[in-house]
Amino acid sequence: MGRAMGLAGLLLGLFLVPAVLVSTGLRHGAPRSEPEPEPAEWEPASGAVPVDSLWPLPQWLRTSRRQLQLVPGRFQLVHGAGSSAGPACGLLQDAFRRYYEYMFGQSRRRKRGRRPLGAGAEPELSQLQVVIESRDPGCQSYPHLASSEAYHLTVTEPVAILKADEVWGALRGLETFSQLVHEDDYGSFLVNESEIDDFPRFAHRGILLDTSRHYLPLKSILTNLDAMAFNKFNVLHWHIVDDQSFPYQSIYFPELSDKGAYSYNHIYTPTDVHLVIEYARLRGIRVVPEFDTPGHTQSWGKGQKDLLTPCYNGEQPSGSFGPVNPILNTTYDFMTKFFKEISSVFPDAYIHLGGDEVNFDCWKSNPEVKEFMKKQGFGIDYAKLESYYIQKILDIVSSYNKGYIVWQEVFDNKAQLKPDTVVQVWMENNYAHELSSVTGAGFTAILAAPWYLDYISYGQDWKKYYSIEPLDFPGSEKQKKLLIGGEACLWGEFVDATNLTPRLWPRASAVGERLWSSRNVTNLQDAYERLTNHRCRMLRRGVAAEPVFVGYCPHEARGQ
Repeated sequence: MGRAMGLAGLLLGLFLVPAVLVSTGLRHGAPRSEPEPEPAEWEPASGAVPVDSLWPLPQWLRTSRRQLQLVPGRFQLVHGAGSSAGPACGLLQDAFRRYYEYMFGQSRRRKRGRRPLGAGAEPELSQLQVVIESRDPGCQSYPHLASSEAYHLTVTEPVAILKADEVWGALRGLETFSQLVHEDDYGSFLVNESEIDDFPRFAHRGILLDTSRHYLPLKSILTNLDAMAFNKFNVLHWHIVDDQSFPYQSIYFPELSDKGAYSYNHIYTPTDVHLVIEYARLRGIRVVPEFDTPGHTQSWGKGQKDLLTPCYNGEQPSGSFGPVNPILNTTYDFMTKFFKEISSVFPDAYIHLGGDEVNFDCWKSNPEVKEFMKKQGFGIDYAKLESYYIQKILDIVSSYNKGYIVWQEVFDNKAQLKPDTVVQVWMENNYAHELSSVTGAGFTAILAAPWYLDYISYGQDWKKYYSIEPLDFPGSEKQKKLLIGGEACLWGEFVDATNLTPRLWPRASAVGERLWSSRNVTNLQDAYERLTNHRCRMLRRGVAAEPVFVGYCPHEARGQ
């Protein structure tokens, strides 16, 4: 739209913490809601401490220079006393295995250096105990817009405690804990005593992947779900089909992908789709599918006769087709069955229905459409015809108890939207005014306009994405609360599996911190140091993130 459209914790203590943000061992974004506890052992943070690798930066953090040692063979991630989750919680068991590997995986594959004589041994941290506090921990459920991702992490001898209301907060806290663990030059794993109180600033933090312009193999999608978890994103906006190809294999209408995909190999089977949804769920990520109509649908027409509008040259059909044909009952019969399937296949409460960039020329050329316009009293205002179609689709989708997201044109063209519609703002030209209009009309909004990562340029463009303040638009406090978050979009005209991951990361990381961390976290030099370290960590975890700028990663020097 606008669219012609790694593993162990790295040497986190190598860089000095910027004095501007950590001077007394306290580093914060939003103020804490409760009084700060004052353990006797907290000391001012000085010298090298691992906060220069945390990404995104937590809302509230304090750290001590006192270090604890983690011994891979003895350290355990466990369910704490009083937790509503236990060993039967597959989601957490899976996360415990994953994060153990992220922290210690590399250590088994290399020789250790010898510690100098006289170097003291640090006290040992034996466990991280995870405590889920709500009655229903959410182990079997799917994350949703109102899920709690808040957590409280205390790292002191002899056990660290991670508390969260729901498993989703525990997942975010495990990521933060894994980022605190660092390795010294002699192969010892260390963590500074710390306390962190954290929660996301915005509830919707998304990445858009486009699998129509180029088919993305499952492995690429799953790798990027891992990277999303490393950056605390929680929505995969799966732009799964478009003009160019229809890789989604429908259960009710298999001919859509039989004829609309690039080939029989370029499809996502029902098993593939389920795998993506479950892989995402285990990482606290929602999967919101987008099936964009009435435009962007050329590939649909190959497997569904009479779905698209025949275009005319004067009196004669030209042989080409335009958007979905909005005047036929058969169109809505098809959409009713199709969206019934989508509603059952994708568990999320929302479906993205698109609605952008509808070219009216074909509708204008078709005599039957013109006749329909006359009967309906639409005159020559084809935006009214588009709204007529969209409203029927919204009714169909809401009959399946699903909410919906639409691109901003649907709002701009004055379609009658239900009050719970979410409007995604993507046009970069004057997006602040658009946010003001959308929220002024009482609708929930998602911002994507300044974060189209398919537009590439020379230099550190992450700074541009990082410096956006989403709430800088005219409006009341009530309006500001209607902006629920944003998305970094990577449209696929020039992106496939060969360049997807390096083009997305760590540029999308900048958006991730902007949507998670406090509004006052804006220091570019501090962000640069943390992002550089975070990028190295992503590399160690198997994510081929491109460099932020000149330099090297410490693990490369060790030959890892």
